[in-house]
Amino acid sequence: SIARELTSRGLETPARKKRWYPGTVESILTNEKYKGDALLQKRFTVNFLTKETKANEGEVPQYYVENNHEAIISPQVFDWVQEEIKRRREGRGRYSGVSIFSSKIKCGQCGGWYGAKVWHSTDKYRRTIYRCNDKFKSHCKTPHLTEDDIKEAFVRAVNQLIENKADVLDSITLLKERLTDTEDLEEERDRISTDLNLLADKIQQLIAENARVAQNQDDYDRNYNELVSRYEAAKTQYDKTCEAIQYRKARSRQMDSFIKELRNQDLIKEFDARLWGSLVDFITVYSKDDIRVTFKDGTEIRA
Repeated sequence: SIARELTSRGLETPARKKRWYPGTVESILTNEKYKGDALLQKRFTVNFLTKETKANEGEVPQYYVENNHEAIISPQVFDWVQEEIKRRREGRGRYSGVSIFSSKIKCGQCGGWYGAKVWHSTDKYRRTIYRCNDKFKSHCKTPHLTEDDIKEAFVRAVNQLIENKADVLDSITLLKERLTDTEDLEEERDRISTDLNLLADKIQQLIAENARVAQNQDDYDRNYNELVSRYEAAKTQYDKTCEAIQYRKARSRQMDSFIKELRNQDLIKEFDARLWGSLVDFITVYSKDDIRVTFKDGTEIRA
């Protein structure tokens, strides 16, 4: 993992500790400050006398400021990372980090992911194969693959793709325009943001009025809970909309990269790890004779 690698290199954490933990790495990877933005009021002061603070869970409005300061990494890279984190969380059993193949091979029978297994680990016949991680639990009949099997399937599929790349590029370009437009989502995000600010102001006004003027507390609690409930529902919708925008933008960049790679690529004679990483989303194994490669534009080719 990243945490183990940083620890092995002797690099210090932001808190000047020698040991890295996954949570520390994740806090860095998801911190919007590194791309030059700032989320204000993540925490707020509960008691000004004791200086007690707490995480803001909707009690007071938050404000997201873009281009607040000089970025360390580009917004594009940051968004790629967020999308990859999301993909890995959703990919049950997919990401092990063992090799470039570990997170790319899907079982066509149970839908689980293949993992690396070592045969004859202590003798001269040692070799690594890839097999469904749920083979014995799901009783899958799909075969194991060697690295040579995977590489050969990749070469065949890539060459089929390249032979038809003119048609493929035309289709991808049209698909990209339809799938990655964010204008409607950005309008929805801005509308919800306005609603959130109005609701936050109403909550603050209600709290201030209750502190200033004696009133029926049952009525106050009912009004307060109603406003908070509306705020939380709007915040949930706002977060979902922002995620959808981020997904479409990441998808757009992914497809741009795929188009550029494919346009400049000639037929290949042997496995290329760089192409594997840039072109392939995953492969699905149904049988020894039915291995299908799904490329990052969504194209599926039987190798």
